[in-house]
Amino acid sequence: MTLLLTLAQWLAWLLGAIALLATLLPLLRQRAWWVRIFDFPRLQIVAVLALGLLGALALPPLPGPWQGLWLWALGAAVLYQGYRVWPYTPLHRKQVADAARPAGDGAHHFSLLVSNVLMYNRDAARLLGHIRLRQPDVVLAVETDAWWLAQLQSVAQTHPHTYHAPLPNTYGMLVFSRLPLRQAEIRYLLEADVPSFHGQVVLPNGVPVTLHFLHPRPPAPGEAKSSVRRDAELLVVGREIAHHNGPTIVAGDLNDVAWSYTSELFRRLSRLLDPRIGRGLLPTFHANSRLWRWPLDHVFHSAHFRLQHLERLTYMGSDHFPIYIRLSYEPEGWHEQLAELETPNAEDRLEARVRIKEGMADAEEGAN
Repeated sequence: MTLLLTLAQWLAWLLGAIALLATLLPLLRQRAWWVRIFDFPRLQIVAVLALGLLGALALPPLPGPWQGLWLWALGAAVLYQGYRVWPYTPLHRKQVADAARPAGDGAHHFSLLVSNVLMYNRDAARLLGHIRLRQPDVVLAVETDAWWLAQLQSVAQTHPHTYHAPLPNTYGMLVFSRLPLRQAEIRYLLEADVPSFHGQVVLPNGVPVTLHFLHPRPPAPGEAKSSVRRDAELLVVGREIAHHNGPTIVAGDLNDVAWSYTSELFRRLSRLLDPRIGRGLLPTFHANSRLWRWPLDHVFHSAHFRLQHLERLTYMGSDHFPIYIRLSYEPEGWHEQLAELETPNAEDRLEARVRIKEGMADAEEGAN
């Protein structure tokens, strides 16, 4: 019995120590992949911290003042992790207001379906089913190769405005729009094999909306040793948006969670809103694991829009769930929603410049 109690105590200490380390490492703002990876599983880290805290309370205490310090550290870590995730729960005030226009007012509404298809997935029927059912104005599909382009060609019958960059490296991108596109182009912001889409879609009411669709390379083994390039790609777009006051949408598999420091810096810089805030996490990855899930696929938008509908769609064979969003163009509420955002300061702008410069240098070094 004593041996089991000792083992349980050591296990509780080990779990608590690992979770504390996972909480502290991201605070360093180091961009090595093995540090940045701990930005993602905050809810899972809270669960491990809670197990360590329960073990510390139920098992024999540490000697002297160490028990109090241990409990304080675990409790503080739980509160901190909860604070980071709390905005993405229904308990928080909504950052994006609910639409005031009726759902049938198509002239002022814009809908988008975003899907990371998983390049090796060969079940296109389920994604096509989602598109037929939802009838989005624009479809964005990433990780798309030539096979996926062939499978989705039927979408062009209803969405004739298309831009395609199919690639065999899991960074291909396909865009289908039923609404007119203008000034549209596929660009390679940092890397010659990582495309992004930029242009304008014209709403039925004649309003042009600037679109930026991204799928940057993630910080992960076999992909990138650090988050330098991913961060730079997001911030390049954020800086571009900062000089544009018109209706804007940024969407895609950003390979980052909304509560990371980089995502928050991007939102401050771009002055875009996150419709998830106050509504729920809607975790999109990993679709094959209920335990390890977090939101990697995003839609950010300017304060010109309110939210009509936001939904994580059902499984479609990929490791990502698709996201469907329907926005209502209601610029009359622009100032009220903009008040929800922090204003970027000189330090933010300087950091963005430094990170962009580092990302471009890293990408150039990798290309040579």
